[in-house]
Amino acid sequence: MRALLAAGIFPLALVSAPPAHAAFPVQVACSESALVDAINTANAAGGGSLTLAPLCTYTLTSAHSTGGSGLPAGLPNITTPVSMTGLVTQITRAPGAPAFRIFEVDGPSQVPGADGRLGLTTVTVNGGDAGLGVGGGIANLGGAVTLNTSTVSGSKASYGGGIYTDGALTLIAGTVTGNAASVAGGGIFTNAGSVTLTGSAVAGNTPTNCGALPPVSPSC
Repeated sequence: MRALLAAGIFPLALVSAPPAHAAFPVQVACSESALVDAINTANAAGGGSLTLAPLCTYTLTSAHSTGGSGLPAGLPNITTPVSMTGLVTQITRAPGAPAFRIFEVDGPSQVPGADGRLGLTTVTVNGGDAGLGVGGGIANLGGAVTLNTSTVSGSKASYGGGIYTDGALTLIAGTVTGNAASVAGGGIFTNAGSVTLTGSAVAGNTPTNCGALPPVSPSC
């Protein structure tokens, strides 16, 4: 994987660079427990860079955190700068598993002491279900999320079926599609903060692709 990155096959990975103290990416085996352990270790270390298994589907069978929102997430909440790079890699909720979102990213405005910054490169986030909560795929609660050639699909929530954000959200050559909200913002719901889309598509979500609270524009 490092050879591929060095050859420039994933040049955009530099956008979501790992923290300076993370000297080498951590290789994460293709299993739910390995991914959970790797995120916990990165958070405990103050951040980290994870290389996910290529062509792997990380299937989440249960929630592994509640954290700032009090609602379950399939993976430990991101409370430090954590980047994940895959190669045709998926993170998905198992069919029949209890309802939970996939990621929660906690920032200081919502969770005191947290500094959640999530970068995903060539990763698909799929099948999250926040129920009556927000952010079925990703709930960005005051943190920063960068999706680089990555996809959020097949997820649902009340607001922001794919992504809910009240922090900074950046999509570079990303896709948010096939998500659903019971109230507003099937693809992305912006409560506050900023949304920056570069060469990205937010399409095919219901009831609308985007939603927002005034004065934030709901267009994306």
